[in-house]
Amino acid sequence: MPTKTFQRGDLIGHAFNDPGLLQQALTHRSAGTPNNERLEFLGDSIVNMMVAQALYERWPKADEGALTRARAELVREGALAVIARELQLGDRLILGPGEMKTGGHRRDSILADALEAVVAAIYLDAGFAACRTVVLPWFSASMQALPATGKPEKDPKTRLQEWLQARQKALPLYELVSESGDDHAKTFRVRCGVTDPAVSTEGEGASRRLAEQQAAAAALEQLDSK
Repeated sequence: MPTKTFQRGDLIGHAFNDPGLLQQALTHRSAGTPNNERLEFLGDSIVNMMVAQALYERWPKADEGALTRARAELVREGALAVIARELQLGDRLILGPGEMKTGGHRRDSILADALEAVVAAIYLDAGFAACRTVVLPWFSASMQALPATGKPEKDPKTRLQEWLQARQKALPLYELVSESGDDHAKTFRVRCGVTDPAVSTEGEGASRRLAEQQAAAAALEQLDSK
């Protein structure tokens, strides 16, 4: 299978001095050895460290619990997979025949592991400071979505559920309406249905989870106006 590497100007934002590091970062274990498992191990720690430091600086008054919850949200598998799709890592993965047939390049777990491996490859290629400069902007959108003060705010799905429970109403149902776009830039549309009072809203997002949150927020707006 031909080697796929990043060149200058690619979405990853780093020109490798040692392209072999990148090739290894993109090689799934199903394709043989060397593969990206060891790099993924290292990258997991680097990503956690970078995100923890960024949160520590962003929220000077937040307690440990708030910082821990925010970090967990930013580095969870689904969140990392969204970033991997934005960087089009799925198109560059080197997979074994079995994973290729089953669509491994679209799987969240494989994409998230590859992203962490790429982070480790950048770190080994250029050092921590250069790696941080490249990697932290990948998290800018999800960082901006966090509350400004570090005080935990309940997400729309939780607030909608509590609104209905407080009135002894049935919980909402979420239904995937559509899924469109290329693997690296998918858009999910989800419907949120409330039976009593009758409300039906839709939301869109780069993941099903984000689309559900958008739909829940729209439902809350309608319920609050009734």
